[in-house]
Amino acid sequence: MEQSLEKDIRALHIITNAGFADEVVAIAREAGASGATIMSGRGEGPRYEVFMGITLDSEKDLVLCITEKAVAQKAMQAINEKAGRKTPAHSICYTTPIDQMIGVSFTPR
Repeated sequence: MEQSLEKDIRALHIITNAGFADEVVAIAREAGASGATIMSGRGEGPRYEVFMGITLDSEKDLVLCITEKAVAQKAMQAINEKAGRKTPAHSICYTTPIDQMIGVSFTPR
């Protein structure tokens, strides 16, 4: 059943170095996000290492939070300050608008 949205809802996407997803989720929760989905991935860029003849790609964690726009903006700012590109987590964030949802019950805090 499709849920019609009265508020400005965003999908907050966070890409962070592997092992930092729990820290990033904690920061997002402090900013008001109510939950997250964590996925594993790998970066595809010029950064990789060769160790004993084995190519090691940079592993990443991808975190997805569905939240109100104001909470997403607050979370992005906090993540940038506490786990951003100048930290070992090396996190980047962006949002995409959500205008319809099916199969998700969204109740903002």
